Amino acid sequence: MSVAVDLTAAPVRPAGSFFGRHGRALGLTVLIAILGFLSLYPMGMLFYGSLHSTPPGMAGVFNLDGYAALASSENLSALVNTVAISLIKTILSVALAILLAWIVARTDTPGRGALEILITLPFFIPPILTATAWAMLGNAQVGTINLVWKAITGLETPLVDVYSYGGVIWHMMQYSTPFIFLLVVDAFRAMDPSLEEASRMSGASRWQTFWRVTFALMLPVTTSAFILSFIRGMESFESAVFFGTPVGINVITTQIYNSITQKGTPDYQSATALGFAAMALMFLLLVIQSRMLGGRSFTTVTGKGYAPNVTRLGRLRWVTFAICVSFFALTVVLPIGQLLLSSFFQFFGFYQLDMLTLQHYRDVWENDEFWHAFGNTMLLGVLGATATMTLGGIVAYVTTRTTWRGRRLIDILAWLPWMMPGMVLGIGFLWGFATLPHSIPIYGTLWALLLAYVALGTPVAVRVTSGAYAQIAKDIEECSRVHGAGWWQTLGRILIALAWPAFAVGWVLIFFGIMRELSASILLYVPATEVMSVVMLKMWVAGKPEEVSVLGLIMLVLVLVFRWVQLRFIAKRISTL
Repeated sequence: MSVAVDLTAAPVRPAGSFFGRHGRALGLTVLIAILGFLSLYPMGMLFYGSLHSTPPGMAGVFNLDGYAALASSENLSALVNTVAISLIKTILSVALAILLAWIVARTDTPGRGALEILITLPFFIPPILTATAWAMLGNAQVGTINLVWKAITGLETPLVDVYSYGGVIWHMMQYSTPFIFLLVVDAFRAMDPSLEEASRMSGASRWQTFWRVTFALMLPVTTSAFILSFIRGMESFESAVFFGTPVGINVITTQIYNSITQKGTPDYQSATALGFAAMALMFLLLVIQSRMLGGRSFTTVTGKGYAPNVTRLGRLRWVTFAICVSFFALTVVLPIGQLLLSSFFQFFGFYQLDMLTLQHYRDVWENDEFWHAFGNTMLLGVLGATATMTLGGIVAYVTTRTTWRGRRLIDILAWLPWMMPGMVLGIGFLWGFATLPHSIPIYGTLWALLLAYVALGTPVAVRVTSGAYAQIAKDIEECSRVHGAGWWQTLGRILIALAWPAFAVGWVLIFFGIMRELSASILLYVPATEVMSVVMLKMWVAGKPEEVSVLGLIMLVLVLVFRWVQLRFIAKRISTL
């Protein structure tokens, strides 16, 4: 069969055109400008603020007083606490996550599929929700766990006290353990069991095989997970502000927060210098990780077929089952149960039948601040997730599907916010928005929060979409361009259409991130722009734990709904591969 070709038709635009034949340079410039505003601008303003003697928007002089203040005993104590708590938390979390991942991926423990979902669920629950729950569970005087303990044993000594170093570490572990688990569980599945079998046949014990073969070959994954978890520990805010601040345990984030919000005269310069130093430390950690793994080979997956090796545990499989269920019970069931309990009683810690009430639900229902914050959260969540995934999709296309000049710079700019804790990014934007011309009114509006959320979520969006694009053959894209489709048409009708399950998963992840974000929000909000996490913290500080419980349950319902949607998209995506 012959096909007629009209040689007089308009020539097809060359593959890779962007905004038309001559607009690629303009498009890349705009993209670099957007990413620069979201990453370099707050970073530059952070450095500017660390040298400026007065609060944002006020005239002042430049000096090094902020950096000199880093050597104060208060700041040094916060730095030592931050490193020590993050290190201990990360070591314990890595050990526990590896155990849970091994149970799920390499043993015959019953219900491994369901257990994997239950183990990862704590990661998606906002930290402020479980922080309020554990503050009521583990209070030394009236905490539910200690009340039950005293009733059973008759002892006056509390069983647990979350207002301590241990409490801070335990709460941080509830999020870092499932985070690390998500990173390492697939590595266990992908490893060729013949490597371990060869070790056993050579006389090594099961324990020696695990350390010398299994764990050694997983070093890239475990090291990356360790570094990322350590960084996330250093930028943690909720755990320290709930369980550390009341007993004088300060970390970098709470020190920054207290310097700005808890002093009669806010010390912006010292707080900003501390934030810039924290960002520099995180950059150093990433360099160390790169140097540790550079030039080493960790190949475990080859073209040779193999089946995953499942260890038969016998009766011990019920012990491993109990370990997984216990983790879920401690991190999900107990906190949710506490929120339910305290939401129905008149006063937290007093659980008599004559004190049952629905008044807290009525108070929240009639609270205009809650409804305003709920509307802001939903609006920012939808807009922020959509804008972030759109930006991430474009960045991922440029960095993975083209050879255009400037793509390396775009990739770096997109990943810079990953090194900046939410609190640090919030300070940078606080300075940046306050010093913008009055004709660009961003500070004090929802735009300030939206831009911060987009900056924080862009690295996640780029990673999700890059992975999806990598699975799509380039000849499909080239076929679209040969038939006359433009760059935007190809991106929307081919790449995004084929990768839409990944976009949906990424959208939900970004939405989760916006719902749980507190550290940047607490610095950028004004009375008209509160979000739900900020309202929860304000209510807790105001002594309303019962109403906080109601808000926590509402947020939990939203989390479960979006988590269910995410899992459905993942299942559908897998079924279509």
